[in-house]
Amino acid sequence: MFATLSDRLADTFKNLRGKGRLSEADIDATAREIRIALLEADVALPVVKDFVAAVKQRAREEDVSGALNPAQQVIKIVHDELVTILGGETRRMRFAKQGPTVVMLAGLQGAGKTTLAAKMALWLKEQGRSPLLVACDLQRPNAVNQLQVNGERAGVKVFAPEPGNGVGDPVAVARASVEEAKRTLHDVVIVDTAGRLGVDAELMQQAADIRDAVSPDEVLFVVDAMIGQDAVGTAQAFLDGVGYDGVVLTKLDGDARGGAALSIRQVTGRPVMFASAGEKLSDFDVFHPDRMASRILDMGDVLTLIEQAEKTFDQEQALKAAEKLSGRGGEFTLDDFLEQMQQVRKLGSMSKILGMLPGMGQMREQLENFDEREIDRIQAIIRSMTPAERANPKMIDGSRRARIAKGSGRAVSDVNSLVDRFFEARKMMMQMARGGGMPGMPGMPGMPGMGGPGGGKRGKGKQQPKKAKGRRVSGNPAKAAQEAAQAKEKAAAAGGNPFGMPDGEDVDYEKAAANLNLPKDFSKFLK
Repeated sequence: MFATLSDRLADTFKNLRGKGRLSEADIDATAREIRIALLEADVALPVVKDFVAAVKQRAREEDVSGALNPAQQVIKIVHDELVTILGGETRRMRFAKQGPTVVMLAGLQGAGKTTLAAKMALWLKEQGRSPLLVACDLQRPNAVNQLQVNGERAGVKVFAPEPGNGVGDPVAVARASVEEAKRTLHDVVIVDTAGRLGVDAELMQQAADIRDAVSPDEVLFVVDAMIGQDAVGTAQAFLDGVGYDGVVLTKLDGDARGGAALSIRQVTGRPVMFASAGEKLSDFDVFHPDRMASRILDMGDVLTLIEQAEKTFDQEQALKAAEKLSGRGGEFTLDDFLEQMQQVRKLGSMSKILGMLPGMGQMREQLENFDEREIDRIQAIIRSMTPAERANPKMIDGSRRARIAKGSGRAVSDVNSLVDRFFEARKMMMQMARGGGMPGMPGMPGMPGMGGPGGGKRGKGKQQPKKAKGRRVSGNPAKAAQEAAQAKEKAAAAGGNPFGMPDGEDVDYEKAAANLNLPKDFSKFLK
């Protein structure tokens, strides 16, 4: 949603890189670009004015203008101000001391209240609560049936005494739901109310009557984050007519510019409490202002990714995989690789997962074009192997690869690529599991261009000398192992050693060094 805003801010910060000191002109130019970026993102004008003024004031302070890296200082200022306008601190749901806790959802038709009610119920259920969904939207066709279907999918009971479709009294249903919750020992009641295509007196009156009937502990205003500036006006109208305690943003996975999310908190004074970013019932979470600010500035959202992984991953399977990678629990096989891939699939789409990593905004086009079916193709190839082949991929020779390719409906080159990538990934993961660090990091043997020993170029320094070409090795692991054994037999028959010298022969290194015209007194280093 915030792609356009993120790109504009990133371009703005690029102009500050390399500057030793921020001048008044630099600050004004940066503020102007930030103002344009926010306006293009459909952020409300009063919010833009306050935001830019705060950034300019802090950027003019001496410790920023004279900082060693002014660009990073400005990014930190913008991040802090984004956190402020998004609410500052995370607002948690309040629960009644003596249940049940009543949560009332209000908003316009089409904002996604009914689906959101089921998402919230599932989230509360995972928190150890016992929620009850209440169908008080008796106007919209099939709204009651929709809530019942979603409640069944979430495994949550739905209280729907009236059929809806214009039949029934929503105020009476809401009042009866509280008694039903007490009788059936449900500790949270989620009341789904009716909406309209626009704000009108009838809508406001019905919502106010339901509020008065059940005295909710939390009234949440559900707003579609894709409607832009109109979201702010609607939020203010509901605040004046009904009143609410917090805001829930839906459809954050859309392609809108995201101005509503940045404006509502500042204009209404009510915090954004929850956010929904997907069609699945599990696509619902607490809204964290600091994490959202980090996403906007392309700093990633690793904390949310970790939390989702903790909820999704099987701890026992993950522990077994870690033991195998560290060499204590056997060898990491293609079966383990497939299990880990299936665990990752439970987190959601790969583009969404990778988008939570820092710096991925620069690869947005590649992420958007990522083919999610590629994982299905990999699974098809692995499942076309025999158990023995999955346990020992080195035994997969040419004929086996042809059979696997035919069984999975893929080309032989796809099978070759998967096997090669598996060996490379296993080697990297084993090195990391044993404390060797990430290949390519400073001080570690790494990938070309990453700066470690054997890693090619180090920044802008000299390029490392190329290694001499050795014996060519086949890409087929089985054939490569056979060739290595043959080479070892030849070396043993020749009676040589790895250094090319006859066995048992002593070398006079001082005499050999004298013929090399080495610097004076260099011979002491040879002793």
